[in-house]
Amino acid sequence: MWLLLAGFCGTAAAVLALCAAARTALPDMVGRALTQEEKRQVVERNSPLTNYVYLSPNATFPRGDAIQKVTIHHMASDLTLEELGASFGQRDRRASANYAIDSAGQVALYVEERDRAWTSSSLENDDQAVTIEVANDEIGGDWHVSDAAYERLLDLCEDICRRNGIQELRYTGDETGNLTLHSMFRSDTECPGPYLTNRMGEIAQEVNRRLSSG
Repeated sequence: MWLLLAGFCGTAAAVLALCAAARTALPDMVGRALTQEEKRQVVERNSPLTNYVYLSPNATFPRGDAIQKVTIHHMASDLTLEELGASFGQRDRRASANYAIDSAGQVALYVEERDRAWTSSSLENDDQAVTIEVANDEIGGDWHVSDAAYERLLDLCEDICRRNGIQELRYTGDETGNLTLHSMFRSDTECPGPYLTNRMGEIAQEVNRRLSSG
């Protein structure tokens, strides 16, 4: 009997170890420096506007729903793409975004679109959304972003919509639209700040104008 019990316990321990390994296993290109060829392959699967690639381990592989939304955030800082990538590379931070835009208008990819980034304090939203962090060239106040970052945000939103079959961006001011904000899902943040929040209607209108014009 004791031998049977010991065998059962050993088998159970092995199963638990395998489950833990499965949870921590990451895709090959995640969490490490990529070769130029690997970066090219990643960009091919995502936005061609991408200038910098570092794939964060803080994500769910793959996402659990089809892409139907875009969610905009701000960095609350004026970080470089490399600095933000280093932050998203820390496993204990448990945060990431699909894309980021720096103040010069350069675009980084941290989580491939096929995977769910951990960005918006809402599993349901992030399962459906491509999330974008935008650098601030003003810290505090309205959390202003540069003209270059804003124009690239329009470009990136348009590109995401075109490649994922989103025919129209709808900003409703709450989570019922498909253009959403971090602050809609977390009451203790004003992310993406007043400057971008106040321009959400304008962003939707301009992206929709581009989409309808072909």
